[in-house]
Amino acid sequence: MERMAEQVRQGKILVSDGGWGSFLISRGLREGECPELWCLEHPDIVREIAEKYLEAGADIVMTNSFGGTRVKLDQYGLGARAAEINEAAAKLSREAAGPDKHVMASIGPCGKFLVMGDITPEELYDAFREQAVALEQGGADACSVETMGDLQEAVIAVQAIRDNTNLEIVASFTFAIASPEGWRTHMGVTTGQMAVAMLEAGAHILGANCSVGPGEMVEIIGELRAAAPDTPLLVHPNAGQPELDANGRIVYPLGPDAFSEFVPRLVQAGAGIIGGCCGTGPAHIRRIREAVDALR
Repeated sequence: MERMAEQVRQGKILVSDGGWGSFLISRGLREGECPELWCLEHPDIVREIAEKYLEAGADIVMTNSFGGTRVKLDQYGLGARAAEINEAAAKLSREAAGPDKHVMASIGPCGKFLVMGDITPEELYDAFREQAVALEQGGADACSVETMGDLQEAVIAVQAIRDNTNLEIVASFTFAIASPEGWRTHMGVTTGQMAVAMLEAGAHILGANCSVGPGEMVEIIGELRAAAPDTPLLVHPNAGQPELDANGRIVYPLGPDAFSEFVPRLVQAGAGIIGGCCGTGPAHIRRIREAVDALR
């Protein structure tokens, strides 16, 4: 199968999937429960989530492995099962995707900070290596080092994946702070700094996900395009800024129609892969698919 970056360079706009966490919650995931353990304990539900996104028109489906490093799983007493859980996560998405769709495995932050001395670079490298190897063994052909804010952690993750697998690598940061100098992560990383460091580390695709909606992402993707003119870009916005409803629950204001109205602007800004993050579901992906197809 042709790699995502090559498809984008040939002019194709790829549709990715939407949020996984809210989907799992709707299917019964309880507060404090380990989402990744569902790959072993509720495989049919996890596989179904991937199937729903593919049915909605996604070219790319992710995996239920965002918090799948040994370091993160240790919080649930599951660190020793990291390889087993990640391999299962990729296998379930691959079963849903078949041979003709991309499985882009999710790799999130470990939850510990290098700058605080919570973890050493060597420990972090080993954790990301273990996760990535297991995801590739399970059938992933790509991975997204996503929702990142710490440049050093992301560099280590990308290097660990590059050194130990053949996975295509997306590096996707969360830019939440607008400043006069441009968008930044909560740790102060600019889009330009991110682009330079991730490409030097070995990423094939750059991206932005979470925290903000598609309107703000138009600006962020524009900044990434200016920083990396020749690099394929991915965007996974939230369905707007989260709000509290009358019952105190977090909701996202942008429905599928409103969300998809931003697709032409995201493409014009430079996005070659478009999906969703928090608050998005299969209905959003279906409308993104329709909007992308209408651009042809």
